[in-house]
Amino acid sequence: MQNAPSIVLIKTSSLGDVLHNLPVVTDICRHLPDARIDWVVEESFAALPALHPKVLHVIPVAMRRWRKAWWASRGEMQAVCRDLEARQYDFAVDTQGLLKSALITRCTHTMRCGYAWDSAREGVASWFYDRGFSIAKDQHAVERNRQLAAAALGYPVEGTPNYGIRIPELALPWLPVKPHVVLLHATSRDDKLWDEQNWIALGTQLHHAGLSIVLPWGSEVERMRSARLAASIPGAVVAPRLNLNEATALLGGARAVVGVDTGLSHLAAALDVPTIGIYTATDPGLTGLYAGPLAVNLGGKGSPPSVDSVIVKLTELGAYV
Repeated sequence: MQNAPSIVLIKTSSLGDVLHNLPVVTDICRHLPDARIDWVVEESFAALPALHPKVLHVIPVAMRRWRKAWWASRGEMQAVCRDLEARQYDFAVDTQGLLKSALITRCTHTMRCGYAWDSAREGVASWFYDRGFSIAKDQHAVERNRQLAAAALGYPVEGTPNYGIRIPELALPWLPVKPHVVLLHATSRDDKLWDEQNWIALGTQLHHAGLSIVLPWGSEVERMRSARLAASIPGAVVAPRLNLNEATALLGGARAVVGVDTGLSHLAAALDVPTIGIYTATDPGLTGLYAGPLAVNLGGKGSPPSVDSVIVKLTELGAYV
């Protein structure tokens, strides 16, 4: 391989999946320090790859929006393909393994790499690669991404994952002065929610320990839930609507984060903040928090954790005294 390869990573969505691909960038730079790395990502998550200082150029796509009006959006799609073709990469690595990401990969005129039929989330995606690699499915998504990129680019996977995130230096004037704990109560599915009475009990105990509670939200339903929780948790603060950079700054400065199965919980863990992941409808084995000893998964499918178990883990992590 040449000394300074030009590489484009294709991982478009969702927030957690994009986050789980960040260690690939760190791995590449460790073994190929002169590599130039770009990233194709869904437009709503474009700020996340940019948090890694070694990602040079983020190329946004809008597959979700384009699917709703593909004929009207064909000009945008063609422009993205022309852009990818013009950049003349040496390698394109698709760690998404879906037909939509494989079609994007096909727009590059280079060595296109991805999962083999037996490893891709959608086997048909493998038809669009020049080289497909069989990567065992019974391991965490972070490790699958790392192993695919390593196989494609010719280096060994070594050590624990390093997400490489640079926390934005942003002022959050609404943030409480006291050390704060962020409670991430919102997620994409109702069966992944934790009972509101549990959040109230947890927040109240944390308040009595001298910690401020911050409740972010991303939709009107979530804002209303934040308001309900804040009304019952002494001194709790409902955050304003946050963009991804602001959310990263909030999480990065927290004493701890407790969250359900949502992308922001994974982001907090990747920032090396003590983070408790609460699982109620899924098992965290393959897609749970995965970022070292400060990231702890509790619960599982049909077995949500108790408030006491969360407090015990926060105490063990030194976030609650």
